[in-house]
Amino acid sequence: MRAEFGPLESYFMSVCQTPIIVALDFPTREAALALADQLDPKLCRVKVGKELFTSCASDIVTTLRDRGFEVFLDLKFHDIPNTTAMAVKAAAEMGVWMVNVHCSGGLRMMSACREVLDSFNGPVPLLIGVTVLTSMEREDLAGIGLDIEPQEQVLRLAALAHKAGMDGLVCSALEAPALKAAQPGLQLVTPGIRPAGSAQDDQRRILTPRQALDAGSDYLVIGRPISQAADPAAALAKLVAELG
Repeated sequence: MRAEFGPLESYFMSVCQTPIIVALDFPTREAALALADQLDPKLCRVKVGKELFTSCASDIVTTLRDRGFEVFLDLKFHDIPNTTAMAVKAAAEMGVWMVNVHCSGGLRMMSACREVLDSFNGPVPLLIGVTVLTSMEREDLAGIGLDIEPQEQVLRLAALAHKAGMDGLVCSALEAPALKAAQPGLQLVTPGIRPAGSAQDDQRRILTPRQALDAGSDYLVIGRPISQAADPAAALAKLVAELG
């Protein structure tokens, strides 16, 4: 089958069989690949965030793709419309599977990103909007001038994302039922996932993997419960089994 497609087209024919995205939140290429080499691309995708990408640039995306992984580029772009759209285009040219931008950048910014991907000549990544960070509670929002509950702000931003033609949202699993009811066409990407018995770390609004799927999440971002496990491959396999 691979001979019938170019390298990016073949890559985008997903082999991943689960909703799990493993966060490669490491400062170096070596540390990230040490974990990736213990994981099966059929059981998870991987997330490259700001620290790792700043350290390694696009090379880390290419290397992970060469190992068979679909890559979620989690840089949360937020700038003027043209600048953000060009960053999203650059991510598409790298061959990432998913890229995200901050919904708080507004309708024009998100629409510009949608337009540049719609005209992109190649496989198009999922375009995901970040609503309210899972580390934020009402008092955090009040500190930036939004004295409302996180879910209210999430729903406001979700409506903008839908209007802009986004593919989905990053959100807390606690907001997933309301979002699925309000915006059923948007896919939901949920960080802050912790298996039962795990430490919360710096997340606040969290659920277990099974609870998150039942609530309406489509993809689950899981970091430390896998990356800091004594046996990451076994930890991933256990999560997959728990999800059924």
